[in-house]
Amino acid sequence: MPWKEVSAMGLRTEFVALARGEGANVAALCRRFGISGKTGYKWLGRHAAEGLSGLADQSRRPHRSPARTGGAIEALIVRTRQAHPAWGARKLRAYLERRGHGDLPAASTITQILRRRGLLDAEESLKHRPLVRFEHAAPNDLWQMDFKGHFGLENGRRCHPLTVLDDHSRFALGLEACGDERTETVQQRLIFLFRRYGLPRRMLADNGSPWGGGDCRENPYTPLTVWLLRLGVAVSHGRPYHPQTQGKDERFHRTLSLELLSGRSFRDLSHCQQAFDPWREVYNLHRPHQALEMRVPADRYQPSPREYPEQLPCLEYSDGSQVRHVNRMGHVSFRRRVIHVGKAFYGYPVGLRATADDGLLTLQFGQHTLGVVDLREEQPRLRTVRKEIERVGERERD
Repeated sequence: MPWKEVSAMGLRTEFVALARGEGANVAALCRRFGISGKTGYKWLGRHAAEGLSGLADQSRRPHRSPARTGGAIEALIVRTRQAHPAWGARKLRAYLERRGHGDLPAASTITQILRRRGLLDAEESLKHRPLVRFEHAAPNDLWQMDFKGHFGLENGRRCHPLTVLDDHSRFALGLEACGDERTETVQQRLIFLFRRYGLPRRMLADNGSPWGGGDCRENPYTPLTVWLLRLGVAVSHGRPYHPQTQGKDERFHRTLSLELLSGRSFRDLSHCQQAFDPWREVYNLHRPHQALEMRVPADRYQPSPREYPEQLPCLEYSDGSQVRHVNRMGHVSFRRRVIHVGKAFYGYPVGLRATADDGLLTLQFGQHTLGVVDLREEQPRLRTVRKEIERVGERERD
């Protein structure tokens, strides 16, 4: 679909940032952003010649002025801090430097300017401590997905912000104002993101609906996660009652609250989305991150080469698999035994393969191993690979 006028500048900026990345496929990006190759290369050319100002439809006033005095630099720092009151000195300096401002003072001097102008909260500064972080090695290895706590709107409804974050780059792939947390709502938003950014290797979610069913260590599959498996996207769940498993997304939620939601009210979902989109642009393209060595997420992110298939691929199994269809109760029959797989797989074929242990089978759903089934049990059921889930719970921390 063509770019909407209200978000044209943000989309152009994001397109250029991704297209300039190492190994970028410009033709694929043009297709995913819904523009022609001619338009894409036009914006790349304008950005190369004039920087960010070349992407705007208005007059192109340069950001940098060689005649700017020290007082003007201090005023610039103050204005930027007032526009982004949650940013510290290092973020402010990196942000201004990326926008072409030279002769900037050291971060320590900027801190003194903020303190002198009454723009620095000493108690708040003490909360920001260095953290030991774990991150995946490449973009799209893992996306973290969650709902931020919902809040009321002036029209009497509620907004449920859906957030999707790339683990490696912290690039906010999606910040969606949803009216509920139903499977259909999440699936439609994910389809939009998959069409634009491609498919990740794996997604991490908590144990709540619609991607979990309480204690996901026993049977983590829901209609939404089964759909993701059909797409070739593996799914992991955090340990129950351990939100730190999705530490980066939780941190993103705190930043969202602090920089955008706190103290504000919104008329309806459309009003929410109109605020979400430009804030997401700032977060991805302009806001320096200490965890990224003061770079921005767009510097480290590239869309996935795995295209979203408009038609779901067929489920195929090797010759050594015994294929059974899951009935309405979530069961399959095998060797006169009834095995509970899960209602989320109703109507789908699954494959059972023998292992070296007599009576122990692996259960496959396409290319994914769902777990094991022990026919020696009185009531055999699918047992997920708990050690892998526990490993994710221990390591996926911010």
